[in-house]
Amino acid sequence: QVQLVESGGGLVQAGGSLRLSCVASGNIFSISDMGWYRQAPGKQRELVATITSGGVTNYADYMEGRFTISRDNAKNTVYLQMNSLKPEDTAVYYCNAQIFTRRWRNDNYWGQGTQVTVSS
Repeated sequence: QVQLVESGGGLVQAGGSLRLSCVASGNIFSISDMGWYRQAPGKQRELVATITSGGVTNYADYMEGRFTISRDNAKNTVYLQMNSLKPEDTAVYYCNAQIFTRRWRNDNYWGQGTQVTVSS
């Protein structure tokens, strides 16, 4: 089966930076869109950024240019560079991907999340 594994989360002071990684593995034919979402305690999961297989990106308005999403198609990996972090960025960050396991089968997958905590 397909598995998405996030890494790079942790504790950082306000104004600091973190780089998250997510590697997809398993029965993969190809990967289309990939993205990052986050969920803070007591809140709904929300979009952070997405990136197409061709590198077209989309960001939530609140990112304010602080976050950058990128991907390495050869490694089935998506990254999220987070700069100028704020306490309100504290959340569990989830990797998401639309993955073809066959030429004709496309499904949406989620990682288990990585905790990002930003202290003031």
